[in-house]
Amino acid sequence: MSIIVIIIGMVLLIKCADIFVDGSSNVAKSLGVPSLLIGLTIVAFGTSAPEAAVSVTASIKGMNDISLGNVVGSNICNLLLVLGFSGLFGTLKAKRKIVTRDFVYAIFSGIVMLILSFGFFLSGGTNGILTRTDGLILLCFFSIYLYALIGEAIRSSSKMKKEKCIEFNMKDLGRIIIGIFGIIIGGQLVVNSATSLAEMFNVSQNVIALTVVAIGTSLPELVTSIVAAKKGETDIAIGNVVGSNIFNIFFILGLSSSVSPISYGLNSFIDIIIMLVASIVVYLLTLYHQRIGNKKGVLLLSSYALYMIYILMR
Repeated sequence: MSIIVIIIGMVLLIKCADIFVDGSSNVAKSLGVPSLLIGLTIVAFGTSAPEAAVSVTASIKGMNDISLGNVVGSNICNLLLVLGFSGLFGTLKAKRKIVTRDFVYAIFSGIVMLILSFGFFLSGGTNGILTRTDGLILLCFFSIYLYALIGEAIRSSSKMKKEKCIEFNMKDLGRIIIGIFGIIIGGQLVVNSATSLAEMFNVSQNVIALTVVAIGTSLPELVTSIVAAKKGETDIAIGNVVGSNIFNIFFILGLSSSVSPISYGLNSFIDIIIMLVASIVVYLLTLYHQRIGNKKGVLLLSSYALYMIYILMR
């Protein structure tokens, strides 16, 4: 039954992601807003909804391994698996702004997370904790980033007013809403069923969070970015991943730790370091010719496979 539900969830994800990308692209064109900004905001936040639901719920229930592991695992999955697969389906061309601003901010979010989680080493302890104060700090950084995006969207819209835009259609707004709900429901079906299967094999919460849950909650980003890449909307494909990673750390982890302090151990700290290294590597690959194609896609997928092996062996 769990396998059947996983298949249903995947079909729902693929179909709704297709609807979501079309609706988002049309709304961007009608409002005179660049597709990149739509990818960094509406698409990124919409596809991160499963991570938000899982992490906040896990935090409330005191399931710290899942709450933190889901965010870190999803970010690594987005960088290596999502961009890797997307690169195989179409060359992802990154605009200079996403390389010089958004990718840098994504790396900065990882650095902030590393600094906040480094305290337990200084005190000589074996376990650390992300406090409510840490959560508020993360939320403040998220507010700054969101303010910058909204300001740019307003400026871009005013500059493009004189250019020819397609007529706004309420059906496109409906496609976005239906797409988001379908993506969230599909992601939850896949995650819940896959988690049940994993628990049958007595796998720890940390491993489930970094593998099954992380991949499951990243399925919306994966499917949306692949569909966007196939449609030639590479700004949405890349913006989706970068925006989601920033959203995951600053908003989801910030909100989760504000609701309930999150404790973690050495392995989680190592995963945070791996996430930061992956962010820097992908940034450097994107900086070179500002594109990700087949070769870089294979390299990213191979790196993710090695990470999965490391997790399972650990």
